[in-house]
Amino acid sequence: MMLQDLGPYPKAEGYEPALALDLSDPLRNHRDRYVHTGDDLIYLDGNSLGRLPKAAIESLEAVIHRQWGDRLIRSWNESWWELQLEIGDLLAPLLGASRGEVIISDSTSVNLYKLALSAVNAAPQRSKIVTDDLNFPTDIYILEGIAGQLDKELVIVTSDGVHAPLEELENEIDETTALVSLSHTVFKSGYTYEIADVNVMAHRVGALTLWDCSHSVGVVPIALNATGSDLAIGCTYKYLNGGPGSPAFIYVRSDLQDSLENPITAWWGHAEPFSFDLDFRPVSGIRRFHTGTMPILSLAATEAGINDVITAGVDNIRAKSVAMTEYLVEQWDLHLRPLGFELASPTDPDRRGSHVSLEHEEAWPITRALIEVGQVLPDFRAPDNIRLGLSPLYNTFLDIHTAVQRLQLIFESKTHDAFAGVKTTVT
Repeated sequence: MMLQDLGPYPKAEGYEPALALDLSDPLRNHRDRYVHTGDDLIYLDGNSLGRLPKAAIESLEAVIHRQWGDRLIRSWNESWWELQLEIGDLLAPLLGASRGEVIISDSTSVNLYKLALSAVNAAPQRSKIVTDDLNFPTDIYILEGIAGQLDKELVIVTSDGVHAPLEELENEIDETTALVSLSHTVFKSGYTYEIADVNVMAHRVGALTLWDCSHSVGVVPIALNATGSDLAIGCTYKYLNGGPGSPAFIYVRSDLQDSLENPITAWWGHAEPFSFDLDFRPVSGIRRFHTGTMPILSLAATEAGINDVITAGVDNIRAKSVAMTEYLVEQWDLHLRPLGFELASPTDPDRRGSHVSLEHEEAWPITRALIEVGQVLPDFRAPDNIRLGLSPLYNTFLDIHTAVQRLQLIFESKTHDAFAGVKTTVT
């Protein structure tokens, strides 16, 4: 079954406000900087995997043909060895960090493990790690593993489904706390913490903070230095459009860098890696939190997306993001709320990231029908969330208008009933 088999969807009804917003959008020209398929697809999953920047194709071609193909191993000295630091410095302003405080390294999970364990090891007399139940599950798995390894207590503050109450967090953060680790923007609801408030809670009792910025970097202004943040990690393949599995980043505040020990000691964090000493001597600065050899092709691919975010300006991106999520909430209230879809994201736009989650007991088959029939590509998060991720650099208000109408049409026609038993590995 295809979308046209359901009959015409009511695109012509009420689309003029969306079109007017698109025509006045100061970021509208950025859409053409990304690869788009020629079909009728509306892509609303940029909060999982961003679109391919056209400039990334050019960058990869240069690395493959000129550097790998022609210069071969000479490229390590000519450009590759410093690349993870150079791109880290490029990314730093988007995190509100300074040069020398950010490095591209490993995966988000590995980076979280390194920084969390180094923070807990730095305060051996403290027995507690604090997080919440809306942190990304992998983050919780890693924190659980560290707590078990070191015989510490992991406290998981219970949320209301949108965010953990700040007073409950504050009650758990005390003199026994070594580390507070949270997602800046949480992956399900899109709730965005006020970093400064949590940092104050932690620092008041001498604890460190570790922020996962995967769902906020590139689309929400972040001020790690100005808020006194200690540590942060995040991926580059969502709103930074770095490509599938692109390497992640680490932020360590400059005054902490030489006092924390990387628990995964490896040669790229060695003071003289090519001396081949058998005794490990950590390098000074952010590079000590690196481990093994970087995947250069994936690393090089991240630069184009970061550059486009910088060119657009994160404040401009945030302004459009807020307008887009507000428009989506309005469309939900008008068309989907009467059908039983519940809003699972904050109503306050200041506390909302760039995705909106809708709850419905039939969320899974509805999501599959949207993808297979409706030509709308969101994602599903168990047990009942449909996430609609809005990337201001390439999504339009007309995308939102049309996606909501297609969702309404699919639901009212019961097209999703045919997908109730369909299972896929990646949701």
